[in-house]
Formats: sequence, structure tokens, C-alpha cells
Amino acid sequence: MQTTAPVRGLSCTACGESAGLSERRCPDCGGVLAVDFDADAVASAADCHPLPTDATVSIDEGATPLVAVPDLADVLGVNSVAVKDEGQNPTGSLADRKLSLAVSVAVQQGAERVGTPSTGNGAQSAAAYAARADIDSKGVVPTRCPFLNKAMVNVHGGDMYVVEGRYEDAVDAFGDGDEEFTSVAPGHPFRVAGGTVLALELLADCEWVAPDAVVHPTGHGETLVGLQRGFTLAVAAELTDAVPRLYAAQPDSCAPIAEAVADGAAEPVPVEHPDTIVGPLELPAPAAGTAAIDAVETAGGGSVTVTDKEILQAAVDGCELGPEVGATGGTAVAGLRALSDRGAVGTDDDVVLINPVAGSKEADLLRSHLMSLGM
Repeated sequence: MQTTAPVRGLSCTACGESAGLSERRCPDCGGVLAVDFDADAVASAADCHPLPTDATVSIDEGATPLVAVPDLADVLGVNSVAVKDEGQNPTGSLADRKLSLAVSVAVQQGAERVGTPSTGNGAQSAAAYAARADIDSKGVVPTRCPFLNKAMVNVHGGDMYVVEGRYEDAVDAFGDGDEEFTSVAPGHPFRVAGGTVLALELLADCEWVAPDAVVHPTGHGETLVGLQRGFTLAVAAELTDAVPRLYAAQPDSCAPIAEAVADGAAEPVPVEHPDTIVGPLELPAPAAGTAAIDAVETAGGGSVTVTDKEILQAAVDGCELGPEVGATGGTAVAGLRALSDRGAVGTDDDVVLINPVAGSKEADLLRSHLMSLGM
């Protein structure tokens, strides 16, 4: 497989064993794998991209803006707040960073078809990158998946399978059928690497002065793992001098990672009856949950849970104060409010919020919230 010079292979986030680049899970313990980089070979954000340009299926993802939100900083009593707006990616979500790499690896391995279960954004992104690579795609989504995602999977030429129920029902149905495909499902090591690329880009945006805290609306947890590894890599490469505290923000009705962090548990407990309006975060058994818990603890961070009502109001407030965010991004805004209230962030802290999804993709949720308030 073609990789860039700093890539040293894969290692397990659970047991530390090395694995071949073609592996998807640790062959020894089943843990989440992540890309290892030689810190001595990393001198810029570009150096942590694991694949050469000519071997990358790209639609110009990345290079998203870091938008200062001074009014929110004033309201919450912190030194500064900025939003890393991943909604500006080609299909409107952070998934593009991850699926670009995962699909690229599949293409290198000769795949003619890729597939993933998804709450919506991942399937849309996979279809877009598969189309760019001129291969087929299969997205398996639950009935709760937004119409926009379902439509765009088909618009990009992908095959979409809608399964009655919720995300776990889509996961159960993912392997059904006799057609062959290469999985780019959550927990893929090169999806994790998308978070590593994001971490280095964020630091470059900050002129290599690390923020004190990063709040990330968390689903499967793979981005948290990539962020922690990216920040740690930047310190080892002497590009920055500190790893930001990482905070996993989740809706309180589906918070397996956040609750495990708060309880000091090493593994998440699957949520038996998940029910949140924030569809991309309704993931009761996160694919990288254990690795994400370890990443948060290694970074000296924590977790926060917030109600759907708080999330929707925070999203509306976020749109009024800064860049356009939807319910998913509103989870970070609401999470920061809760962290500020309990003193986890203070007056000297510089905070970055990750907005994983374009606000326009979740506009119906925000409009419904406003209508419930009589607007």
C-alpha cells in the first residue's frame, strides 16, 4: 500500500500490538487500530496525511475555517472560543475527512464497491467518494436517517438500503446479502486517521499554540481517538508544547462514552433504549468507544452530557453568535455551557468547539424548535 514517508504502520489502541496496513481490527484482541507516524518525519500539518496526494480520493476536503466567537466567550466567561467548522467539507460533514482516506485505502486494495452502516452522513460521504473513485457504494441506514442523506446517497450513485428501526438495526443488516464489498465502517483505522489530520490542521490554524480545551460532539468516538493521537504527535514533533484537554459531549439520552468517562469506567455500557433528536449521535454501542474513553483520559479531559432541549437552544444561539451550526454542533455549544457552569473551563482558557455537521443539514430540527417557542 502507498503511504507517506512518516507512516510506520498500524498499532492497536488497546493492546499496543502492531498490525499490517490491510487490517481493520487488531488481529490479537479485536481493538481499534490507528495509524502510527514517525514524529521525527513530521514538520507540518501536511506531513500527517497518511496517503500520497496521487493515491488519495479527494474532493478538496479539509482546510475548514476556524471561526472566532467572541460573544460566546464573553457570555461563558472564558478567554476565547472558536468553532472549527467541519460543516464546510464537501458533503457537509466531518465524515468527508474520514471517508476520503478509508475509500482511498479500499481503492488501493482493488475494491470495486465499498459499504458502511450509517446514521446518514457517513453513507452520504462514502457514496460521494466512491463516485469520485468510479467505484460502487452501499449504504445501510435506519428509517430515522434524514431524507437529505438518503437522497444524496442516491444522487451520488450509491445503493441505499433502508432498515426499519434505529442504527443498531442497520448494523445488524449490514452484512446481509451476497454482494461483495469492502467495508469502510466506523472504527476503520484510516477513519481514525482523519481525526489525526484534523488535529494537526487545527493546531496550524492556531499558529501552533494549542488551545486549552477541545469540545467534540461524540458518536462512535473515532474522531476523539484521532484528535488525541494527532495532538500527541504534534508535541512529539515539537510543533506545539501541549495536548489540549479533550471533552466528549453527548446527548444525555445516548451517552455511553460520556457516562463511562464520568464513572471512571474503562469501557462504555451500550445504551438499551437510545432516544435523542440528534441523529448522528444516537449510537448506543460506539465502534471506538473504549479507545475514545482512553483518549479522553490520556488528554486529561472529561465528558459532559446535555439534554436535547439544551442542544437545540444552543444550536440556535450558536447561529446567532457565530457560524451556522445544527443540532450536532449545538451539542458542543451546550456542552461548553455545562462545562463552564461546573468550572471545568475557566477565565484563562482558550476553547475550540468542533462543529461536525453543516447547520443547513439539520435545519428542520432547529425550525421545529423555534416553532415550539412560538416563533
